[in-house]
Amino acid sequence: MMLRGVAHCAKDTFTLLLTRPQSCNLGLKFSSVWPDVANRSFLIHSSYTTDTKSREENKKTLESLYSLSVDITKIRRLKEWVLLQDVAYVKEIAGILQEMGADETTVANIIERCPEAILHTPAEINSQRALWQLVCQNEKHLIKLIEQFPESFFTTDCQQNQKANILFFQELGLKNNIITRFLTSAPNIFYNPVEKNKTVIETLQRNYLNLGGSEANMKIWILKLLSQNPFILLNTSTAIQENLEFLQKNDFTDQEVLQLLSKLKGFIFQLNSTTMQKSMLFSKNVFKCSDQELKQLVLKCPALLYYSVPVLEERLEGLLKEGISIAQIRETPMVLELTTQIVQYRIKKLSALGYDIKSGSLESLNGTKKDFEVTYGKIQSKKERPIFNPVAPLHIED
Repeated sequence: MMLRGVAHCAKDTFTLLLTRPQSCNLGLKFSSVWPDVANRSFLIHSSYTTDTKSREENKKTLESLYSLSVDITKIRRLKEWVLLQDVAYVKEIAGILQEMGADETTVANIIERCPEAILHTPAEINSQRALWQLVCQNEKHLIKLIEQFPESFFTTDCQQNQKANILFFQELGLKNNIITRFLTSAPNIFYNPVEKNKTVIETLQRNYLNLGGSEANMKIWILKLLSQNPFILLNTSTAIQENLEFLQKNDFTDQEVLQLLSKLKGFIFQLNSTTMQKSMLFSKNVFKCSDQELKQLVLKCPALLYYSVPVLEERLEGLLKEGISIAQIRETPMVLELTTQIVQYRIKKLSALGYDIKSGSLESLNGTKKDFEVTYGKIQSKKERPIFNPVAPLHIED
């Protein structure tokens, strides 16, 4: 196939370093980009089991869990190693949760979802409680967050770093509800030394001003960028600098670079120059365009810069199989932000209304689920609306 050939041509020139994204848009699911936190229970597991002499379940732990109506079978299935530990603080941890307003059912749910909670000392949990109270409205709010995100709360590593970063984010101007979202969905940014996070923020601020941004708008720009993608803080200042320089070397003006940063919500810093160059070369060959035309396509659809070649190739082939032309895709490249499955679903729905996507605009496919539903509704109502003929005779019954 033509697209296969283009991909192989690009492969001879560049090395692919970017793994294939799974989401259908440029929004980032927090749970998919913090493997260190996801594996933290494994690290806790290792630290405990290496010191465990007995391989029998701790009877005292079992009795305490039963008294709280905890479903032991769930713990055995998910994290049986917790039940093997010689020391656990079941009653103490349950007591702290109850002090915060948790009822028996809530306590049981929390322990079932995060069994390693009972291995933390009361002192560790009280310290974590005090930390989260810096940004939570009240203890009712806190216990609700713990029930929803128990693993984030019961990861008590680096409490000094956590506190320093909470205070830094508050000084920066982030609202407490945003910091709370970070704690629950992106907790690993709090494990960084606060100096590291400050360095990244300073790098972003300096580059924003160097690219022509104003002092007056800088704070708003930084806060918006962080709110959209806190994982920027996991990058090094060197990586940020290199990616910005790559865009400038490819003739993007300072204003255009700022535009891309805003559209990509900072995710560009998770890429590298080799990956971006390879994706741009692929798009240039597919659309048979000049460097200037390619630049305009990228500004129109940053996905051409962000997605790896295999993803772009798959989505292009999916569109071509539906009878859509390269010319149509070039006219509306934003359609490449959608997965093949979503495109097929939307085409099927529109076809049922008699809409011919091959001759019509691809704009009707674009946007979020909500955007598409609005477009679909308009096409549907237009189809169902009776045609009024102003010269047709009126039949009036006597």
